[in-house]
Amino acid sequence: MTGQGKPGAIAGELIAVVVAVTDGEPRVLTIPGAGALPSGPFEPAHRSLQAGLRAWVERQTGHPLGYVEQLYTFADRDRDGGGDARVIAVSYLGLTREEPGAGPGEEGWRTWYDYFPWEDCRGGPPAVIEGVLKPRLRAWATSASAEQRRAREQRVAIAFSLDGAAWNEELTLQRYELLYEAGLVPEAAAAEPVPGRRMQGDHRRILATGIARLRAKIKYRPVVFELMPASFTLLQLQRSVEALAGLRVHKQNFRRLIEQQELVEETGASTPDTGGRPAKLFRFRPAVLIERAVAGTKLPLTRG
Repeated sequence: MTGQGKPGAIAGELIAVVVAVTDGEPRVLTIPGAGALPSGPFEPAHRSLQAGLRAWVERQTGHPLGYVEQLYTFADRDRDGGGDARVIAVSYLGLTREEPGAGPGEEGWRTWYDYFPWEDCRGGPPAVIEGVLKPRLRAWATSASAEQRRAREQRVAIAFSLDGAAWNEELTLQRYELLYEAGLVPEAAAAEPVPGRRMQGDHRRILATGIARLRAKIKYRPVVFELMPASFTLLQLQRSVEALAGLRVHKQNFRRLIEQQELVEETGASTPDTGGRPAKLFRFRPAVLIERAVAGTKLPLTRG
């Protein structure tokens, strides 16, 4: 969004990162064209920031919001690409279940790995890291002065798990910002950008912030239930967690930790849609739903 108004004025923008998990894929709600997140200016008629956000999302996508939490405030001087007013963006993270919208944005659900293909490690290290990102980031690091070179090499190694460094799924934003700094993404006017769908302005940066927040949050709060249907199999729950984290988890460890934390209970029903024996259906325990705002209730993420 380009700020408008008198020089020195400050304008407010509301931006939503709305996430769902469908068929084991993390999906983000975009406006038509899939190049931007739902957003709009904060207007005097809006009762609150959150009320304004909900109004813009429903107007642009036809999708009402459920669970929402404030994500981050972006106030970089150049974030709007120019204009007379300083535009401050207040972003929110929303969790929901994917449904066709009633408005023009009904086709706007996209897997977030379209925007960040290097973040999906469920099948092992993505080929794009070794084949594309690693050589180009190495070249960027070696192009610096001797003093800067070592610092760049360390940042690249930590962010992209090179030279023996462990992969940290929570560094989504740091990885994107490193690629931006290296001039390798289209938002940085890259002549030959690396794979990954672009977004307008700093919307991809905001999306990266939302992914990082959610990946950290699923380790200590059971927020994933906001993304699940009323009943589900344990495999569906596991696949949803894996989709968000971009990692495979150990099946038996995952189920043992779920049981230890007493997050779910059996519904008494089962589903035949598993390709084998009918699988038991579960639901989140009412106590979990009531106590979801209490810190310390975890949905475990353990690597396989």
